[in-house]
Amino acid sequence: MGKEIGSDLRGADLRGADLRCADLAGADLRGADLSDADLTCADLPGANLTGANLSGANLHSADLSGANLKGADLRGANLHCADLKGANLTDATLTGADLTAANLAGADLTGADLTGANLTGACLAGANLPA
Repeated sequence: MGKEIGSDLRGADLRGADLRCADLAGADLRGADLSDADLTCADLPGANLTGANLSGANLHSADLSGANLKGADLRGANLHCADLKGANLTDATLTGADLTAANLAGADLTGADLTGANLTGACLAGANLPA
């Protein structure tokens, strides 16, 4: 059984937090600082992470399906095997992020910065990619 976190965490300072297997489904994390946090296997479907700082965060195998990550900072984040199906990554910064084997089917990456991101084996079916 995972840890349950309150749903309103707007602007929260969660730098380096241990949130492995946390249930954050539908949580409001707009503008939250989750830099270097461990979110391995966390459940975040439908979460609002608009403008959140997730730089260096470990999101290995996290469920971010349908999440709103518009303008989020994911520099150097580990998104290996993460489920980002249908996620909004518009204008997100993904420089140096590990998206190996991530599911990005139907995700919106319009305006996203993917410089140096590893997309090896990622599913990009139906995704809107940056120009």
